[in-house]
Amino acid sequence: MRADAEEAVKKIAAVIFDCDGVMFDSRVANINFYNHLLSRFGLPPMTQEQVAFVHMHTAEQSVNHIFKGTPFADAAQAYRKKMDYSPYIKDMKMEPGLEELLKILKPRVRLAVATNRSNTIERVLDCHAIRHFFDLVISCLNVTHPKPHPESLLKILEAFSIKPQEAFYVGDSSVDCETARSAGVPFIAYKNKALSAEYHVDRLMDIAEKILDLKRP
Repeated sequence: MRADAEEAVKKIAAVIFDCDGVMFDSRVANINFYNHLLSRFGLPPMTQEQVAFVHMHTAEQSVNHIFKGTPFADAAQAYRKKMDYSPYIKDMKMEPGLEELLKILKPRVRLAVATNRSNTIERVLDCHAIRHFFDLVISCLNVTHPKPHPESLLKILEAFSIKPQEAFYVGDSSVDCETARSAGVPFIAYKNKALSAEYHVDRLMDIAEKILDLKRP
């Protein structure tokens, strides 16, 4: 690591995580959830393009997208808001090394989540018993403009009283990358080398071991 990069890393005071695709492999959960919505209105399952879209966007945006051109968009939104997401949480798999990474980071930096999930994020964190690690969780319900608008990251920076250069944002999608860029926050791309980022990692523990040079307790 270059000397200037090493100095920048030493100033890091917070690590902010996206949820889907970073903390959890939620592809199956998302597919099952939105396909259930479609089948409720007699429509076929999602296409691959739609699957990619719902991975990155809010539930409201996702429903509007997959129901575009049908007469069911409003009814689907109403049904979505009444649905119990709990049965789909079991389909979400925690990424390897996440809990170990959080245990290493927690005593040293502030931790936060910035996600386009809505009212499901708290249940997901509680169900997997990791909510206590995070000082702040920002969902699309806590902002006027969801990602890729930088509002979620800017709220976290303000709450922590830190500068953009004093945080990392860990994401896996072009939406996450654009969010970080817009906020001026250094970006760590997880399992996606196609993204422009200050760092690329294929293991979550690399954030502690190779970027922040933190050792296991």
